[in-house]
Amino acid sequence: MLRKNFADLLSFQVVAREKNFTRAAAQLRLSQSALSHSIRALEERIGVRLLNRTTRRVSLTLAGEQLLKTLDPHLAEIENTIQQIGANQNSPRGLIRLSTTDHAANTVLLPRLAPFMRKYPDIHIEINVQNRFIDIVSERFDAGIRFGDDIAQDMVAVKLTGDMRMALVGSPEYFKHQPEPKTPYDLSEHSCINLRLMSTGSLYNWEFKKDNHEFSVPVNGAFTANTSQLIINAALNGVGLAYVPEDLIMDDIQTGKLVHVLEDWSPYFPGYYLYYPSRRQHNTAFLLLLEALRHHE
Repeated sequence: MLRKNFADLLSFQVVAREKNFTRAAAQLRLSQSALSHSIRALEERIGVRLLNRTTRRVSLTLAGEQLLKTLDPHLAEIENTIQQIGANQNSPRGLIRLSTTDHAANTVLLPRLAPFMRKYPDIHIEINVQNRFIDIVSERFDAGIRFGDDIAQDMVAVKLTGDMRMALVGSPEYFKHQPEPKTPYDLSEHSCINLRLMSTGSLYNWEFKKDNHEFSVPVNGAFTANTSQLIINAALNGVGLAYVPEDLIMDDIQTGKLVHVLEDWSPYFPGYYLYYPSRRQHNTAFLLLLEALRHHE
């Protein structure tokens, strides 16, 4: 009975995660009919429906959600223990899945991963870019990377960068036709490139600070985008003013392609942190990656 339950529970977990029998069957290397039989057999033994099925989608019942919430951490712990046993016997190996933003992936992770992966060729890294908040436990990520003030208190957080700040910039061509703003309140007279936040769908209010006075300014403009790089490219083409992470445009400022304004109004904020559940036991590969990414003052 235990062996049968375990196999069916694994099948249920994959279907619940994918919400699609076709994709789940492909992952499990089963036929769809065999997978459907496995799920039905599990529901019959438990005596309750776990999945709602229609011709277009699969969703979890309340009982299914309860089972998945309990199942995920236990199966993850078994998997991690098996990987750790193998890592202790041989060279560090295994797959590490990270959830992060596009900015963090390109500016923090990739520069540090190249030497790490040359040193540990049997450790595989998967980066999933999500510019929205996700549950790294339920979506089976080993860790996530976000700004320090966005991390839940029940997570272990490891500092990856120093403090960061935003920069307000425009192209020389733009400033041929518009005066440089002297204060953030002047931005109402400018064409500003808005950022549409993927996490909430709302527009980002530009945040400033001076003399211990913090405030945010909603801005207006004809162009809106949802990635920093697209906003920077628009600013380089003279579309308007951009408010983006300073590290992304330092080269453009130094070469004169962009002009930095209101520099003394831009506050610093906590940089990037890697975070993971405190209750999860990690293998040697994860601990080595953690040390390679850790920020050293």
